[in-house]
Amino acid sequence: MVKDQKMSNKKVAIFDIDGTIFRSSLLIELVDAMIQEGLFANATRRLYDDAFRDWLDRKGSYDDYIEAVVKAFLENIKGVKYKAFLEVAKKVTEFHKNRVYRYTRDLVKDLKSQGFYMIAISNSPREIVEEFAERTLGFNKVYGRVYEVAEDGELTGVLLHPELVGDKAKVLTVAIEKEGLSLKGSVGVGDSEADIAFLSMVENPICFNPNQILYNHAKEKGWKVAVERKDVIYHL
Repeated sequence: MVKDQKMSNKKVAIFDIDGTIFRSSLLIELVDAMIQEGLFANATRRLYDDAFRDWLDRKGSYDDYIEAVVKAFLENIKGVKYKAFLEVAKKVTEFHKNRVYRYTRDLVKDLKSQGFYMIAISNSPREIVEEFAERTLGFNKVYGRVYEVAEDGELTGVLLHPELVGDKAKVLTVAIEKEGLSLKGSVGVGDSEADIAFLSMVENPICFNPNQILYNHAKEKGWKVAVERKDVIYHL
């Protein structure tokens, strides 16, 4: 009981990961590495090549590109040995661990020094989110997509707890209740409209490198907006 009372006064900070701390998508890098390691067929790239080119040429959205990568992952992960999957996730994290934005990297360090309970959330597989955010950056808790592992040690391709996928506000609510945290003085950082729900819950929302929809929402609500371009950070 004493522990619960103490924890209830602990402020929480929640960060989106892909495009907010990590200067790419963990899932994109993971799928690319799975192909390089021979766990996914080379033809897997065909499932998202068009969406990637459309995004580069500003003819398509980044969300369409990510959705294509997610589809490629789901269509190829079944039958992959979980142990091999973990090894690739660790390699990706080790290779990309310093590929972060200065603004959010420094903000994470500052909030940790102030005693915030740090939560990372991503739609990438939980295992790579754990490697990147928990073990590398020192987050207290991470949330990512969880995939079923069969008794023979192979991934089945079945997504567990689908009710939480894409609902970051619900994830934050669960985390607060489970860990006994307080939203008083809380901080949230996101980069797209998918983060609006949880940013609306915290006292200090920060929109970092926001897309157009989030930027418009931030202006309407008076939320803080920060943009990092090359070695300059702009506060709008």
